[in-house]
Amino acid sequence: MDAPLALYRRYRPETFAEVIGQDHVTEPLRHALAANKVNHAYLFSGPRGCGKTTSARILARALNCEKAPIADPCGECQSCRDLARGGPGSIDVLEIDAASHGGVDDARDLRERAFFAPVSSRYKVYIIDEAHMVSPQGFNALLKLVEEPPPHLKFIFATTEPDKVIGTIRSRTHHYPFRLVPPKALGDYLLQLCEAEGATLEANALPLVVRAGQGSVRDTLSVLDQLLGGAGPDGVTYDLAVQLLGYTPDSLLDEAIDAFAASDGSTVFGVVDKVIESGQDPRRFAEDFLQRLRDLVIVSVVPDALEKGLLDVPGDRAERLLSQAGGFGPAEITRAADIVNDALMEFRGATAPRLLLELMCARILVPGSDNSTLGFQARLDRLERRLSMDAGATPQAAAAPTQVARPPEPEPEPEPEPEPAHEVPVSIPTPVPEPEPEAEPEPEPAPEPALESAAGPAPITHPEPSSSAGTLTIADVRRLWPEILVKIRELRRFAWVMLSQNAQVTSLDGSTLTIALVNAGARDSFVASRSEEYVQKALHEVLGVTWRIDAIVDPGARPGVPSARDEPASVDGKSSADEPRRGLAAPESLREALREPVTPATRVDPDASANRDDPVIESEDIDPELLLTRELGAEVIDESHSQ
Repeated sequence: MDAPLALYRRYRPETFAEVIGQDHVTEPLRHALAANKVNHAYLFSGPRGCGKTTSARILARALNCEKAPIADPCGECQSCRDLARGGPGSIDVLEIDAASHGGVDDARDLRERAFFAPVSSRYKVYIIDEAHMVSPQGFNALLKLVEEPPPHLKFIFATTEPDKVIGTIRSRTHHYPFRLVPPKALGDYLLQLCEAEGATLEANALPLVVRAGQGSVRDTLSVLDQLLGGAGPDGVTYDLAVQLLGYTPDSLLDEAIDAFAASDGSTVFGVVDKVIESGQDPRRFAEDFLQRLRDLVIVSVVPDALEKGLLDVPGDRAERLLSQAGGFGPAEITRAADIVNDALMEFRGATAPRLLLELMCARILVPGSDNSTLGFQARLDRLERRLSMDAGATPQAAAAPTQVARPPEPEPEPEPEPEPAHEVPVSIPTPVPEPEPEAEPEPEPAPEPALESAAGPAPITHPEPSSSAGTLTIADVRRLWPEILVKIRELRRFAWVMLSQNAQVTSLDGSTLTIALVNAGARDSFVASRSEEYVQKALHEVLGVTWRIDAIVDPGARPGVPSARDEPASVDGKSSADEPRRGLAAPESLREALREPVTPATRVDPDASANRDDPVIESEDIDPELLLTRELGAEVIDESHSQ
């Protein structure tokens, strides 16, 4: 059994009505045929595979149809059947490949045979394909024949480079420029062919096929033919199209876009490593990334671009594009697209494509080093997005406030007069303006609920986990994590030390935020001290969300080191350098947190101090090393033994 013909041969148009995307050419030709006003010579130009030679054959069929003058060939007469798809051809319609017959001798031979009348048709038609390959001498030899042909002779020149056809020939023809077929028309045509073939083509794979064809019908059908030949029972799937056509998967592009939005250099260069390790072409990745940036630019400027048809993407992909565009400003996306476009020029003939790809990513990540106008606009976009995010989180935090953890007050009586720092206000009676029985029954200002009591910490009540800021991603949490740590430090210093030295945010799944701690001891201390409650409160005040906190152990976590301005100052007048160095296992910030003055010089405001359940050393009976081991799982190493 013979193999079937290629798709572009099986479905070659036989009438002008079947030619897609060339209405500006087919309609005038149909009107000229119907009115019997056909010229003696035509020049069809345009990109490859857009229907030039096919239209020339249809024109020849219509000219020699027995029912002529007619706009479309009837398909029933002998001439129409001879020139039909798969027909034997007609002796009066000659196709000449100028690439191999473009010399003077070939032109002279054509001129001698042109004067003979057609055998069985009304006209003798010469279709000269690749006409730009005819030499100037050959064109000059045909010039007189093309200018004044016999009544039975018609010329149709087809070329991809009309400028190489000499002007004396072009001036004697009717020139019709063909164009590339629009993606929408080409996609609809492919779906019709798949339906006729009984094949399945996934919606996500269709844009890849159209993009691979680059507007050429013949090239697109060749790509589709390849995919249909290698398809399994499920038809042409997205994975099959990505693998065979060499495009970058959407998941990898999504990861790169999210990382750039969060200025996460680690993830960006991880994507570059995946591209290289999987054997993909770095230039192809840059092209696909530029295409994604183009989509984001359009979505950011025209929010309803999907409804207007400016983007041809499936529904689920459309929602993803809208979400990604919200993570950038217009100037940021435009600047990134310019950088990628410039890098594509450098990829040609590059000996180190990976290095160029990494440099491209580095330039996108660092707008601060770009002193151009787009660089300044990109930095302004980041600032405006940050301010808008903070403004959106403030009303939510004010709508559902939660109480800051404070030490329990002894009595709801008015604050006494200032006293010396060594005296406790509760133990020494002080005069009050009114008798104590009259001050107690005031019902109006309800006492703030205390989080902790002397017997132990009390649970914090929160609403059910929710994600009120639905647009927040893990990238946003990482970007605002320093502010969250500052808020945690205001609530409880021990939790701040734990998170700043031993933890890292890893993922956000719905309303669950996962925090990785460096070892099991740190995780157990984090859970036992109920530090997740303070993380939840800090998230609520900074981001306006209520999430569940999941603590895991990840030895590879890289905790962020707090800056110098975040370090607590020494409260006893001594610098950290004055502390005796007993080991390297306890961080200096923890040592600062554990030091508590026994007799402060001034009265300490209970609202501004750390919670009383922080593991501070209040007497000489508590061993700091034992406290470090119990709370953080740390091992204190004595320097005297290590030397």
